[in-house]
Amino acid sequence: MEIIADTNVLVRAIVADDPKQAAVAQKALLDASLVAVSPIALCELYWVLSRAYKVPDADIETAIRGLVSAANVCTDALAVDAGLMFMNSGGDFADGVLWHLGTTLGGKTFVSFDKKAANILKTHKASVKLIA
Repeated sequence: MEIIADTNVLVRAIVADDPKQAAVAQKALLDASLVAVSPIALCELYWVLSRAYKVPDADIETAIRGLVSAANVCTDALAVDAGLMFMNSGGDFADGVLWHLGTTLGGKTFVSFDKKAANILKTHKASVKLIA
């Protein structure tokens, strides 16, 4: 079966705080011939792991890299890399994904109120405008 993984399935498979649901989620992911993982689901996964479960960023990166490197997983690898770059620079995973996806849609300048996101992009020589 070719599946689209919902964030709650990813969370259960990774956190395994409910053994029954964890087993079902892990089996669904392992048995699928293709697991489509949207960058949106990864943004939600990052948020849930960091905020609700207080998982350190290094462990979230390990989980995300492990997930997306599975042979049956299909995702936007460049969006994942952008999210991880932001995260590793002290920013938010979702901002990196938003920036990447925006550029693929033809956007040139990232516009934000977020000083941290703007500084990360400036460091990487990307076009950014901080608005007040």
